[in-house]
Amino acid sequence: MATSVSVDIRNELLRLAKPFRISGHVFRDSPVTVVTLRHGAHAGRGEAAGVYYLRDEPSDMLATLESHRDAIEAGLSRDELRALLPVGGARNALDCALWELEAALAGVPVWKLAGLESVRPLLTTYTLGADDPQVMGDGAVAYSHARAIKMKLTGEVDLDIARVRAVRAARPEVWLGVDANQGYVADTLERLVPALVDADVSLLEQPCRRGDEAILDGLDCPVEIAADESVQGLDEIEPLLGRFDVVNIKLDKCGGLTEGLLMAQRARALGLQVMVGNMIGTSWAMAAGFVLGQHCDIVDLDGALFLAQDRTPHVVYADGQVDCPANVWGGA
Repeated sequence: MATSVSVDIRNELLRLAKPFRISGHVFRDSPVTVVTLRHGAHAGRGEAAGVYYLRDEPSDMLATLESHRDAIEAGLSRDELRALLPVGGARNALDCALWELEAALAGVPVWKLAGLESVRPLLTTYTLGADDPQVMGDGAVAYSHARAIKMKLTGEVDLDIARVRAVRAARPEVWLGVDANQGYVADTLERLVPALVDADVSLLEQPCRRGDEAILDGLDCPVEIAADESVQGLDEIEPLLGRFDVVNIKLDKCGGLTEGLLMAQRARALGLQVMVGNMIGTSWAMAAGFVLGQHCDIVDLDGALFLAQDRTPHVVYADGQVDCPANVWGGA
């Protein structure tokens, strides 16, 4: 940015309204790292939760950013940041703060700085944590305004099939996706796929463990498969070809909006669909993802809904969509 800035780096613990279960993990809170940059009357904010399954923890993220405080205060640019830090939460928090500050200094919203002519509300998935089938069916009904639902699976194939059937029976009209969070192996995946087809499931996200993608070779799966844990940054997109149909870009994984936009462009050039996802976080995190979401086929930006308390002001969820008012983050 070629201008000196003051820097505030801190960690916050976000409480969840209730426990949230996925394959191999139960979330009860979400620690995040928050970066605030200031130059005169202008400020930029970035929030990151990191990547828990890669041990990318906020305590380490904060230490990493503090170790580069001098470079940040001297006016580190987003391109210089990409060269300085690897993908992950530390880079994401700082990159998003740089975007908002740069936009504020230019007097334009972040989305315009990112080359968009306008933004629109986005149809988002609403996520159901893994639970008993009846509980998940009831949860789908409770999401009465949702037009797209993503449900978590755990790799327990018979129970997962019952979960899928219960949610589809409860909401026969919605777009439905499932997220296995690396919970499946070859034989259980072969049993799961026909049940997904029968339930008119549109997306199967990350069925296998990162590193075990070869189990997808030759799999007869009419349902589109999305890579999440299998793709972290720009350099991991090409190996997905032939095994995945969709790239799930999360700013915490890839290191911020700068990398996320590059990933979306590259995925499109390779003929892959693009999805934006999120770790659990506040509206500041959802707002940065909202900019990337303008380029995406599938949007999963409901992370703020799981919190006991969000930022004020906050993103708006209504009629199955998410919208980001200008005063939340990144406005002119």
